Amino acid sequence: MSEPTHTPPTPAPSEEELAAALASADPLGDAQAELANLKAQNADLADQYLRAQADVQNARRRADDEIAKARKFAVEGFADSLLPVLDSLEAGLAIPNVTIEQIREGSEATLRQLKSALERNKVLAIDPPAGTKFDPHHHQAISVVPAEQEANTVVSVLQKGYQIADRVLRPALVTVTAPK
Repeated sequence: MSEPTHTPPTPAPSEEELAAALASADPLGDAQAELANLKAQNADLADQYLRAQADVQNARRRADDEIAKARKFAVEGFADSLLPVLDSLEAGLAIPNVTIEQIREGSEATLRQLKSALERNKVLAIDPPAGTKFDPHHHQAISVVPAEQEANTVVSVLQKGYQIADRVLRPALVTVTAPK
């Protein structure tokens, strides 16, 4: 007869192993734990989203305020540079018994101040010399006259034009030569 084989007894599972076995055996508990975890993540993401939205709205509001201020005070520097011209004109008019020479001298000084203020603010004159090629972007032809110069060139300037930082404010009014 054969002897029965004897297997050693296996040790009893620990409490932790039992809890893990029970937890893995309980799909409802697993699902509820995962649901609670996902709800917490969802709440966190919703909070982050609301904060981001608030940041965007605040940034948009600040940008709108900056644009409004820029529009409101855009001419501040230009006006500031014209104030000395205004002061000179008022001072000249306040002088009693002026001579023609004094008026001319004061007018010339005030004109220099005005030109300087315009140049500081990038307002430049368009005053083409005779013989300059006609440029419809900077010149406006008032009349066409026969001349010995090349066709479509400036003969004379009737009124200066002005530009500010490469943008034409007013084209120069010119007379140009007729085609031969």
